[in-house]
Amino acid sequence: MLKFIIRRLLQSIPVLFGILTIVFVVMRLFAQDPVAMLIGEAATAPAIAELRAHLGLDQPVLVQYWIFLRQVFTGDFGVSLHTRLPVLPEILKRLPATFELGLFALIISTFIGISVGIISAVFQNTILDRLIVFLGLIGASLPVFWMALMFIQFFGVTLGWLPISGRIPVAMDIQHITGFLMLDSLLTGNIEGFFTALRHIIMPALCLGIVSAAGLARLTRSTMLEVVRQDYIRTARSKGLKETKVVLKHAFKNASIPIVTSIGMQLGGIVGGAVLTETIFSWPGVGTYMVIGINQSDYAVVQAAAVVLAISFVLVNMLVDILYGYLDPKIRHS
Repeated sequence: MLKFIIRRLLQSIPVLFGILTIVFVVMRLFAQDPVAMLIGEAATAPAIAELRAHLGLDQPVLVQYWIFLRQVFTGDFGVSLHTRLPVLPEILKRLPATFELGLFALIISTFIGISVGIISAVFQNTILDRLIVFLGLIGASLPVFWMALMFIQFFGVTLGWLPISGRIPVAMDIQHITGFLMLDSLLTGNIEGFFTALRHIIMPALCLGIVSAAGLARLTRSTMLEVVRQDYIRTARSKGLKETKVVLKHAFKNASIPIVTSIGMQLGGIVGGAVLTETIFSWPGVGTYMVIGINQSDYAVVQAAAVVLAISFVLVNMLVDILYGYLDPKIRHS
């Protein structure tokens, strides 16, 4: 198992370098010139040259790339061109908000997707199965941003059940321990803070989770249908085992590897979708910070945010690969 983990770590290195290269190239090709954004059209040529030299933009592309890689591996992403604050501390301060939203959405997606997928497979070709497949197709087709706006209008404005923006009210203070507000409120005995944070996270997490749950439900259904036709499932039923034990212990366990794969990939999709969702719900996470940086052509902010999210995605997929090895020992030797 240790050799398997080391091999997966080594395989992640070129993937990470590829992502870093893409981030660097995209920022140089498609972003607006930060010097023009900062200094304005009326600036003199010497002032423009001085600022470009200060930002390192007068160097050859390969030199800029080397500086970029050095910043990544030393954790020094510089300061924001607009706030003049160090970028990495700002991102690390917002990272728990993004992870809390992503984990909550993943829990919703996993619970709904697996439960609905198993029910659909067990009741194959019934009205319930067809209804689930139809609803899953609708859920997978809905854009996250459109669903977010509909949720805000219906649950926030029309019914007034849930807050439409933010993580907690400005007047409320929750002592930070881990940065995960619901966990911190429980650790400090702040029950009111827990339920307030829970009410704020429900809508954005549902928007992210429902779309992911639709794809997971379809995968769970198709995988379970393949497994339930196997001989060992018929043998388990012929022994008189309860149907719930046959489905959950024998069928679902053997169908779990592709489902785990989907869950791991969904976390990356949830983080990507969170960029839009955070912006719509004014959620103070890395996604919102990144959108601000994109609008302002702030190289330091966008590069740092993209790198942190990319590293998180690579680490999650590596953990999923390690989980494969635990679930199926044959994968360790593949």
